[in-house]
Amino acid sequence: MMRHYLLLLCLSLGITSVHAQFNKAEYGPVIENYGPTFAIDDPDFQLNPDQEYKLVFDIHNSPEDPSQVNPMIETLARFLNMHAKAGVPMENLKVVGVIHNRASKDAMNNTYYKEEFGVDNPNIPLMEALEAAGAEIYMCGQSIHARKVNPERLAKPVKTALSAMTVFVTLQGQGYQLIRF
Repeated sequence: MMRHYLLLLCLSLGITSVHAQFNKAEYGPVIENYGPTFAIDDPDFQLNPDQEYKLVFDIHNSPEDPSQVNPMIETLARFLNMHAKAGVPMENLKVVGVIHNRASKDAMNNTYYKEEFGVDNPNIPLMEALEAAGAEIYMCGQSIHARKVNPERLAKPVKTALSAMTVFVTLQGQGYQLIRF
């Protein structure tokens, strides 16, 4: 009987020890309150802080619940936070988000969004923080028309483009890498 207790004690201490090795997600340092990341100690794949990281994110989907932040937009904040924490200077982080398809609603200003969904647009503070950090956000002009969105009702950080495809092709030609989840 005593052996069983000792075995259980050893197992629980081992599980506690393994669990304690996992880090807690933290926000910042670039975008506070969005884009939580985990510290990764001594990864096998080493990041080069001197490299220029140029990414264009495809933001095409949106949560069903209009009161939720779009996790695809939050990915931009996560990228910035994670790489800044890892020592990449902000001038080496070039980030662009392209909103289209179902995510089109997330680009709306608060007045229009609240009129349509009955809640404030939870993406506006995030997009404003991204803009302040140097990220750019574009709305697909084709989605504007296909989804009957008045371009005057876009949130301030959002700029328009001929199409999402145009932004993707142009920026990839300039060395940006497309990130699509």
